[in-house]
Amino acid sequence: MVNGQVILKHGRDKNVRAHHPWVFSGAVDKVKGKPLSGESVEVRTASGDLLGIGAWSPASQIQVRLWSFTDATIDRDFFVQRIQQALAYRQALGIPQHSSGYRLINAESDGLPGVVVDVFGDWLIMQALTAGAEYWKHTIAEALLSLIPAQGVYERSDVEVRKKEGLTTTVGVLKGTTPPPFIDIHEHQRHYRVDVINGHKTGFYLDQRDNRSLLQHYAHDKTVLNCFSYTGGFSIAALHGGASHATNIDASQPALDLAADAATLNGFAADRMENICGDVFKLLREYRNEGRQFDVVVLDPPKFAESRNQLEKAARGYKDINLLGFKLLRPGGLLFTFSCSGLMESALFQKIVADAAVDAGCDARILHKLDQATDHPTRLAFPEGYYLKGLVCQK
Repeated sequence: MVNGQVILKHGRDKNVRAHHPWVFSGAVDKVKGKPLSGESVEVRTASGDLLGIGAWSPASQIQVRLWSFTDATIDRDFFVQRIQQALAYRQALGIPQHSSGYRLINAESDGLPGVVVDVFGDWLIMQALTAGAEYWKHTIAEALLSLIPAQGVYERSDVEVRKKEGLTTTVGVLKGTTPPPFIDIHEHQRHYRVDVINGHKTGFYLDQRDNRSLLQHYAHDKTVLNCFSYTGGFSIAALHGGASHATNIDASQPALDLAADAATLNGFAADRMENICGDVFKLLREYRNEGRQFDVVVLDPPKFAESRNQLEKAARGYKDINLLGFKLLRPGGLLFTFSCSGLMESALFQKIVADAAVDAGCDARILHKLDQATDHPTRLAFPEGYYLKGLVCQK
């Protein structure tokens, strides 16, 4: 059911015609009807042409996120179809066949703006990040369980971005049963323990799966320093690849405890992995001053830039840690360095890393350019879906 019409200003329909799903408040001329937050509205040009059906979000600068670019009915059947398409895409790539933890719904890039669903074994962890996702989340949860043989859908909408939509943060069971505090998953032959109740995001960084596999390829007989390690994902991959030793550094002791659990799950001797709780920047400087060196350094920091105003500060932070990373590498060593800040463009990130290499006194080369795993696709018409960029550099 459509509960209103959003009429765009003259000449402001180009992006929607190109199938970009966002309509900003500045493009809206008028609203017909009195739609409530999350309800479905028609989006029309100034001359009355129908552009699609979207979710109304009066509190947000993005006032409409389009569900469909046709005259679709937004109901349970609509969500069932979108979920089926998303699942078929991942099955075609072989992801569920080799990993019990993967992203099933990647928001706009899967045609479901604001909806994130991750599979962790027998449970689905969902985030409803927008007004439309909030309005339909119970219907979506029901549709998910009609298609996926899971025990429950648990909501982890405890994220600040919801406030931009006029929503409060919330967690809890949407349908089915409550997941246990920890869920063990596998990706390829690697095993991890995930805190889906209190862990970062939905519990685990599934977007680095392919990059963990690449590190595993290079890790034989190497010493690895894994910075901002969280629960040790890269270190477990390195040990599977034959690394002689891995060191995790993170500010969260509970995350490091899960890294230790993962080492046990994978059958690794305790002395092959060290977990250090502390400030990464401080510890890297201490290691530099001590003259310590490693064969591989992984830099996977949290998002440094939440807004464009923070980009300059973020650039300084990225340069600082990459300079230290190069300093700690042995000659011929590999730096796996990442930015998950969507506002940080790939070219700028590469320049920052290049400047860091020069200041570190080394002439490094790029071996690989990395991005998010294939179950985190970026729709061509929605470049904002591309956020994770990485480089593998050899010193």
